[in-house]
Amino acid sequence: MTLALLGLYLAATGVVLPRRLVGSARLQARLQARPALGAALWLALMASFTVALVLAAHHALEPAAHEPAGLIGLFPHLEPTGPLLPHTHDWWLLAAVGAVLTGLLATVGARAGRARRRHRAVLDVVAVRDRRWGALVLEHAHPTVYCLPGRRSRIVLSRGALRLLDERQLAAAVAHEHGHIRGRHHLFRLPADTFALLLGPLPLARLGRSEVALLLEMAADDAALAEVSRGELASALCALATSGAASGATPGGSLGVASTGVLARVRRLARPGGGRRRQLAWRLGVLTLPALPYLLACAPHP
Repeated sequence: MTLALLGLYLAATGVVLPRRLVGSARLQARLQARPALGAALWLALMASFTVALVLAAHHALEPAAHEPAGLIGLFPHLEPTGPLLPHTHDWWLLAAVGAVLTGLLATVGARAGRARRRHRAVLDVVAVRDRRWGALVLEHAHPTVYCLPGRRSRIVLSRGALRLLDERQLAAAVAHEHGHIRGRHHLFRLPADTFALLLGPLPLARLGRSEVALLLEMAADDAALAEVSRGELASALCALATSGAASGATPGGSLGVASTGVLARVRRLARPGGGRRRQLAWRLGVLTLPALPYLLACAPHP
C-alpha cells in the first residue's frame, strides 16, 4: 500500500506536475509574479521527490517497518516496544543517503567555485577596473555583461557592451548583476544543478533546472527595477540579445544578464507588475512539499 502511494507520488512530482507547471500559462504567470518564491517552489519539489525516492527504497526493502506505528514510527525511542520496532540500521541508511547528497552538493559547488576562482584570477590580470560602474572592463568587441558571484564577487563588462549600450542601459545591466550578487542566486542554482546531474532525463530535473535559472534571472530583473525603469532594462536586454550576447556562453560559475530567457523576460517587463495574491499559498507549498512523502510513507493505514 505505502509503496504504491509513494510510486504515484513520484510519478506526480517527477513527471506530471513539472509538465503542468511549464505548460500552463496561468501557473507560469503566478510563479513569475514572485520569481524567487517560484524558484523556491521548484527546489521544494526536487527535495520532496528526493525524500519520496529514499522512502520508497526503504519501504521496498522493509515494507512494514513504520506503517503500524504511524508517524511516531519515525522516532524509535518513542515507539511502543514490540516486534515491529524499526531496525537501527534505518538511521544509518538515512545518514548515508544524507551524506551522499551533501557530498554531491559539495562537489558541484566546489567545481563551480574553482571555475569562478580561475576566471577571477584571469580577470584581475587582464581586465581594467572602471570605478564609475564598479566593474571590470574586458577589451573584447563582443558585447557581454555578467557577474562572478560569491564572497569575492565581480561584475564584468566588455568593451563591446560599453560601445553598444547607452548610460541608462548600462546602469540597468549592472543593477541586474548586483541583484544576482545580493540575492546569492548561485546558491539557489546549486541544488537544481545537482538534481539535474543525478536525474537529468527526468522532467522535474530537466525542466526544473531551466525554470529555476529563468526565475532567478527574473528575480534579478526585479531587483534592478529599484534603480532603473522597466523600459530601460528591457531595452538593455533587447540590445544585448540582438547583438548576439544571449547566444554567447558565459564563463563557468557566472551569471549573465542576457544569457537566459530574454524573450520571456522582456514580455514580463512589458506587463504591469504582478500582485501578491495567493502568495501565502505558494509559501505554504514551499514549506510543506518536502514533508508530504512522510505522510504517505508513515501515516497509519487501516
